[in-house]
Amino acid sequence: MKLGPRVIKTGIAVTLALYICSVLNLESAVFAGIAAIFTLQPSIYGTWKQVRNQVQTNILGAFIAFLGLYFLGNDPLSIGLVIIILISISLKLKMGETISLTVVTVLAIMSAPGNEDWIFALNRFIVTFIGMATALLVNIFVYPPNYKKNYVKKMNDVFQNISILMRTAISDELTEKTFKEQMEQVENDILLLEEQFKLFDEEREKMAKVNKMDVREIVVFKQMFKSLQQGFIVLEDIDSFYFTCKPTPKENQLFDLHLEYLIKYHELFLLKYDGKIKMDEPSLEDEFMKQTEAFLEKVMQSYNEDHKIEMAVIGASIYNYAFQLDRLNTLVEQYRKKSQ
Repeated sequence: MKLGPRVIKTGIAVTLALYICSVLNLESAVFAGIAAIFTLQPSIYGTWKQVRNQVQTNILGAFIAFLGLYFLGNDPLSIGLVIIILISISLKLKMGETISLTVVTVLAIMSAPGNEDWIFALNRFIVTFIGMATALLVNIFVYPPNYKKNYVKKMNDVFQNISILMRTAISDELTEKTFKEQMEQVENDILLLEEQFKLFDEEREKMAKVNKMDVREIVVFKQMFKSLQQGFIVLEDIDSFYFTCKPTPKENQLFDLHLEYLIKYHELFLLKYDGKIKMDEPSLEDEFMKQTEAFLEKVMQSYNEDHKIEMAVIGASIYNYAFQLDRLNTLVEQYRKKSQ
């Protein structure tokens, strides 16, 4: 079983929160651990945003809990009523994401012994904030997220899977079960990659002073994602429409060769980003799109009217894929030249 950095950081944050409460002789340290678990997020900015939002809602929750203690007491019915009021106010103020920990805070405060209500409640309130602060510090200093490395690795993994599917889509070498499983895996990976890019871009935008990132490189990463996404759409369209057109062996070869051509250059453009191959000659961009246009012209000439629509759908997907790759090549070229 492989433990990811977030799992390890959660364990460390809980441990430190409990230890700090023990050193400060604060009671109910378990609430610090709960707060640390709720607060820790995949990104540093996400954790900071969670702390900020939790501080706001916890102050609100503590205030409502103190009022509830003063006017209603701490019997189960009163606690339930206060929680209903708190959730309603939180949703009204669009603070729904932080309701869980705020409810825990209210429960912690309102379950204080009768003769020590305020002291005990304040203790639990402080303990909760210790847990949140610990989660933030752990996320900053323990295994700080390497967004660029994680994104590039995931992107290369997705490309390798798309490459296998693209090279076997027409030849139909994979079993139907394997092809479907691989397609589902790629679809899920693309969704995860999109989430990683959002974290990456958010971190770059919100914490530019802490993590300096080249905006040009962010644009390249976004185009990498678009290219993968369009490659997957090509695979979906081929799976849905191609074989219903009953292609001949010659037509299969035509498609197979051009898909191989596209995936080859997709790989070259990614290697170019890594600085592993030489920069293009100026004529490559024009040649790349001309090859695709020539391919589509042959396709539309070879099929009869009964299958023109299906071929037009597949042809449009392939043309868009080539366009996205051409755009990727241009952006990588610009990025590499300015970096040098």
